[in-house]
Amino acid sequence: MMKKEVIILLVILTFSSCKDKTEAKTSKMVNIANTEKAGKKLRHVVLFKFKATSTPDDIKKVEAAFFALPSKIKEIKGFEWGLNNSPEGINKGFTHCYLLTFDSEEARAIYLPHPDHLAFGQVLSPHLEDVLVLDYWTE
Repeated sequence: MMKKEVIILLVILTFSSCKDKTEAKTSKMVNIANTEKAGKKLRHVVLFKFKATSTPDDIKKVEAAFFALPSKIKEIKGFEWGLNNSPEGINKGFTHCYLLTFDSEEARAIYLPHPDHLAFGQVLSPHLEDVLVLDYWTE
């Protein structure tokens, strides 16, 4: 009977030890998540699918309006873009990809409701069929 109690005690101690390490690790991850990511950049990926009725000139106006944002919004630290050229054929009609870089979530929070970003949305919206946005911290 004593042997069984010792085994049960060892199992309990093992699980409680694992729990403490997991809680410490989780606590550390939360602390990291609540701070800015040292040396990392916040990427804001935007994909556009234009309406079939949008002309090449309409799309050029949208591109020009997007290109102007980094000169108007100082929180944008990097900007690049390109047209889809994947041979896989699974882009689901998305043709334009934009990658904006921010130093912090606060900078992104300033950008999103910024009057110049909202004005860009007014240029874009008559021509936009669909949009996909994904943000991530660089690893």
